[in-house]
Amino acid sequence: MLLELCLGFCVLPLCLLPSVRADTEETCHEFTDLGLHNSVVGTELKVQLLIYTRENANCAGDLNLENTTAFKYLDVTRKTIFITHGYRPTGSPPVWLDEIVQKLLAIGDFNVILVDWNRGATTVIYHNAAAKCRKVADVLKNFIDKMLDQGGSLDLVYMIGVSLGAHISGFVGKMYNGSINRITGLDPAGPLFNGKPPEDRLHHNDAHFVDVIHSDIDGLGYKDSLGNIDFYPNGGTDQPGCPKSILSGSEYFKCDHQRSVFLYIASLNETCSVVTFPCETYKDYRTGKCVNCMEYGHLGCPVLGFYADKWRDYLVTKNPPVTKAYFDTASVKPFCIFHYFLDFITTNTNTRMGYITIKVETTYGNILQSKLDQDAAVFEKNQEITLLAKFDQDFEQISRIFITFTTGSVIGPKHKLRVLRMKLQSTADPNRTSFCRYDFVLEENVETDFLPVPCENSNFFSSCCSEDTSQCPAKKSR
Repeated sequence: MLLELCLGFCVLPLCLLPSVRADTEETCHEFTDLGLHNSVVGTELKVQLLIYTRENANCAGDLNLENTTAFKYLDVTRKTIFITHGYRPTGSPPVWLDEIVQKLLAIGDFNVILVDWNRGATTVIYHNAAAKCRKVADVLKNFIDKMLDQGGSLDLVYMIGVSLGAHISGFVGKMYNGSINRITGLDPAGPLFNGKPPEDRLHHNDAHFVDVIHSDIDGLGYKDSLGNIDFYPNGGTDQPGCPKSILSGSEYFKCDHQRSVFLYIASLNETCSVVTFPCETYKDYRTGKCVNCMEYGHLGCPVLGFYADKWRDYLVTKNPPVTKAYFDTASVKPFCIFHYFLDFITTNTNTRMGYITIKVETTYGNILQSKLDQDAAVFEKNQEITLLAKFDQDFEQISRIFITFTTGSVIGPKHKLRVLRMKLQSTADPNRTSFCRYDFVLEENVETDFLPVPCENSNFFSSCCSEDTSQCPAKKSR
């Protein structure tokens, strides 16, 4: 029952009553706001379609089929974005509704339609809400058919579904044999859907392009891949900044689940793009095996959220046309992490295993830290090893680098790591200046700081082994 009460988002009311716009005396319709009483007694399904456009960005029209006044805002020649929420255990509107609407309208001249099925989704019994998903899909199919009759096109239909709403979007897509343009699933619901066949849940054939963000695969979200591209922030499990203890109340259950929505909303900002990395596993990503964006040519690595469809043409060439992408995020908006390669060539006679922490001081005096919290790195003589450093902020000019090496052991002798060359390079922009340091020693658990210098243009590998090829460093794959 606790799981059922917390699937979806336990949030505060967004709006209370319909309002009237003074200049036109036009009724502004609001998302249905219910309470815990409604959840206990249950609600019968009623779907309200609220339309926002740039002409009525702050005053939704009601597109219920018997209502004709709202249709003056609906231009079927524009892209139409349907946003469908999930289970509502307390009956309150999602807190993210207004933000996602306004930011979508800031990007383009769209029809943005909120699919309000709060009457139906509000119940303490999750199974009852899940059982109504296909009925909601039937309502949307009926409405889209009317759009098509008015000259609309399935190529202009984009569906964004949250939790149960992701599967509702998939059901709509199946009714059109996958001919709608795009579906984005935001942490599709797992309970009652995990392990189901494609006809009973979201699937990559439900639209021309299906992208999915999985943020709670060990809790309320769907565990396996569902789309053409499936994004797994922080491995898809524990999201940074979310509570780690049940003592935090409902936030403990809902935070990871709803992070997918806030990550999508962050993709609508211009402050930064969340870059992701196609990879077989999260571990491979964290050990730096999958962060070479140059191999995808002009496409680069896929970005999360609204602009993820730039990878559509590439994915259709694959068989099957699916992939997984992993990435880490910061704990607060806009969640961006900036990735850097940290290469070491060491000369210790004996193999060393340990961990690296790197801090950089920017020319503005900011201190940025990245602890490479992955498996212990293995440093072998004259072999180059690449680690992945991640920072919450990007930088181009730095005044100092701080490096700490540790084996993680609290007993025994302290070790030294003899470094022939260290190199720090941006993964996103290989043309950006790389910073190097040559011939120094790291003493275990002692922070070493130095002034970085731009890496020399001369061929380091040729110069270091010109007289003795046995000393030529080899690249080691991690």
